[in-house]
Amino acid sequence: MKQHHTRSALVAAAAATALLLGACSGGGDEGGGGGGNGGDGGDAAPTELGFFTDKAAWEPQFDEMNAASGDADQSTLSFTGYSDAAAYDAFIKQAFRTNDKPDLFTWHTGGQLGELVEAGLVAETTDLWEEAAANGDVPEGLIENYTYDGKQYCVPLNVVYWVMYYNKQVYADNGLEVPTTWDELMSNAQTLVDNGVVPFHQMNFIFEFVWFQTVVAGSDPEAYVGLQDGSVSYTDPTIVEAMEVWHQMQTDGYFIDPGVTTDPQTLLQTGEVAMANFGTFFTGQLNALGMVPDEDYGIFAIPNVNPDVEAQQAIVETGPLCVGAGSANEQAALDYSAWWMGVDAQNAWTEAFGDVSFNPNVESPDPALSAVVSQVTGPDFQIQKRWLEATPVPIYTVASEEFGAFVTNNGDPMAHLEAIQAAADAYWAEQ
Repeated sequence: MKQHHTRSALVAAAAATALLLGACSGGGDEGGGGGGNGGDGGDAAPTELGFFTDKAAWEPQFDEMNAASGDADQSTLSFTGYSDAAAYDAFIKQAFRTNDKPDLFTWHTGGQLGELVEAGLVAETTDLWEEAAANGDVPEGLIENYTYDGKQYCVPLNVVYWVMYYNKQVYADNGLEVPTTWDELMSNAQTLVDNGVVPFHQMNFIFEFVWFQTVVAGSDPEAYVGLQDGSVSYTDPTIVEAMEVWHQMQTDGYFIDPGVTTDPQTLLQTGEVAMANFGTFFTGQLNALGMVPDEDYGIFAIPNVNPDVEAQQAIVETGPLCVGAGSANEQAALDYSAWWMGVDAQNAWTEAFGDVSFNPNVESPDPALSAVVSQVTGPDFQIQKRWLEATPVPIYTVASEEFGAFVTNNGDPMAHLEAIQAAADAYWAEQ
């Protein structure tokens, strides 16, 4: 992702390295073939698949996944990891211009996946998704991240739910209960401010958009979706009102100075902030500091801003595992993808990574994660795409700068929204 705001970005980037290392998102004939047949065996014998990823640090965990797939008489992966995201993206695009197309590779959802689909570079996986849905192996709403013109492409490598982490000792010291409404959350924040505690973490780079997506989706889910296709303007009264909510939270002193360079996991551990709005990858960062889930920290789903919204909103990001169309082992890679979506593979995933699985039938070994994932994937919740992946890149490029400036200076929200809408107008006019 792009780093910006030179006042603090250089030092903050170094301080955030540990966080980012744990963060995600991140066949047939050309144009996409049919999917495999659900992990019960396809048309190809198990083999060693060429696997390319920008998650170089995950090689030990994929060694464990190879042991699991080998035991299941599935293909294994020959791991090639890149540490530089830009170099990796360039490599993948170049590889499809050669005869050595990748069997399996990780990519991005949103517009970047759409570009590969339109170019016929990734295999269709519609059959795999149909079988996974029939087995209850994917939560409702996740499929939208992988659907283009009514067909599915790739499968979920992982999934991250954006929730609220809180320091349990800080909550106890200030007599707070886990909020179930937005008003209760704001009341908790005010109590903390009154007692000299900073309620929330916030960043002015990389994750500068987090509170925008939280407030807008929790205020008007239809407007949040409308921003993604240009049917709703960033200057729409609903969006302006949501920005004013965020603006007031900043004015009331609910956020830490975004220029602070201390890692967010350390800030939560020490109680310098009481709460942090992060993806579930944040669990690994806290556990690495020796914090114990359900003892030192807790997790809760962030309540809707608007209590009249029927479904509770949950933001999800997901990284795809893609099969290269026309690759040497395309069918075997599709068979592996079908296995990957099932319970056995995802149980191995949670054990190897200590993370959540996209599969609702698989529990995380972490009790705090299990509880919140069960909640947000339940019938009372509606899953929304993370704003970064849901937003066309030209709009995101401008908006990330504007949100970063807004977080840093807490200026007039309307000026920032007008600048973002100008970029949106230019983008949608060309579509």
